[in-house]
Amino acid sequence: MKLPKLPSIYDVDLSRKKVLIRVDFNCPIGVDGKILDNSRIRSHVVTISECLKHGASVVLISHQGRPGEDDFITLEGHCEILSKCLGVNVRFVPDVIGPTAINEVSKLESGEVLLLDNLRLVSEEIIESVPEVQAKTYLVRRLSPHFNYFVFDAFATAHRSQPSIVGFPMVLPSLIGSVMKKELDALSKIFEIVDGPKLFLLGGAKVQDTIKIIEFLTKNKVADRILTVGLVGLFLHVAKGGRISEDSMRVLESKGLLTLIPRARKLILSGAPIETPYDYIVLTRGGDVREESVYNLSGKALDIGSYTISMYSELIRDAGIIVMRGPAGYVEDSRFQKGTAELLRAALNSNAFVIVGGGHLGAMVGDDVRQNIHISTGGGALLIYLSGEPLPAINALTESTKKFFTTQTMLHGEGGN
Repeated sequence: MKLPKLPSIYDVDLSRKKVLIRVDFNCPIGVDGKILDNSRIRSHVVTISECLKHGASVVLISHQGRPGEDDFITLEGHCEILSKCLGVNVRFVPDVIGPTAINEVSKLESGEVLLLDNLRLVSEEIIESVPEVQAKTYLVRRLSPHFNYFVFDAFATAHRSQPSIVGFPMVLPSLIGSVMKKELDALSKIFEIVDGPKLFLLGGAKVQDTIKIIEFLTKNKVADRILTVGLVGLFLHVAKGGRISEDSMRVLESKGLLTLIPRARKLILSGAPIETPYDYIVLTRGGDVREESVYNLSGKALDIGSYTISMYSELIRDAGIIVMRGPAGYVEDSRFQKGTAELLRAALNSNAFVIVGGGHLGAMVGDDVRQNIHISTGGGALLIYLSGEPLPAINALTESTKKFFTTQTMLHGEGGN
């Protein structure tokens, strides 16, 4: 799982260059169409600022939502937020590959920034295919002739094989931005750090995906200990032969998870270093919240109990690297947040290097900027990488590096048109 060395925006001369940056501005949208969390927009400020500092002109492309869904909206509001965060007037173009977009891109001056509209207004962007095919799409063919470099900074989309992700690297010298570089540096540490045990804390409700991750970690002897929580932990307890309450079993049945039990048992019998919770905070049918042993559950298990918190925290304190993905309970309800909060606290107070998957966990960490913490921007991409599958974006960028770069061109910035 050694990651390739990819050229970044810090490796080339960008002065007077026109740069196309694939960012990820896909934000949660409220019922009123307003952006609820702008952290993804803010995360790209470093990359954009670095390009501008060196005299580049910058065009940004991103998607937002999916056609037919409520969060499929224009990027005009994103542009307003970015201008404030960047401290630079970012011009919004209500077009992607039409005459208006091409005209605005062609007259862009050094130090200026444009944001084109939602990529998914172009139907090609919804379709996944191999890079060679995506390089021939209208999206890539219309935009690419106007740029010297393509910069990929959208790690959260790295598991997709869409034109804006894998097509441009085939026709333009391609770099990674600050967000992507931090993600790859963090992922490398999972396999490179040798001091102290490697501990994975896996929770949430994506049981099938998590089983796949555990299979890979076990096969390649990556994990010294795998702590499971959430629905994942409950499911694996059943796979071990444990009993749970009717309410909790009904949850597993409703999600079609019982068919996965033979696969999970095979994994357990193979010697996978899996721990499952000892106790839970449950919600009874009468509406009471109480702590119960895993062997005597009477209600719906919605968080881990105090003994599990204590035991898991001890294991966490001795780890050298910790990867956390998925909450320990139903964190949308404040009554069931304690387990997740306590395990996060134990990890962040340890001496380990901590990688936190996005989503609820990332939100609970907040803006902690300690050196030993990395909050991933891409849950799906992180999950696929940890399961041992290649990321299409990394493969395409690797091919672009072979095609366009030598040590000499990187030093002198002799890329592009």
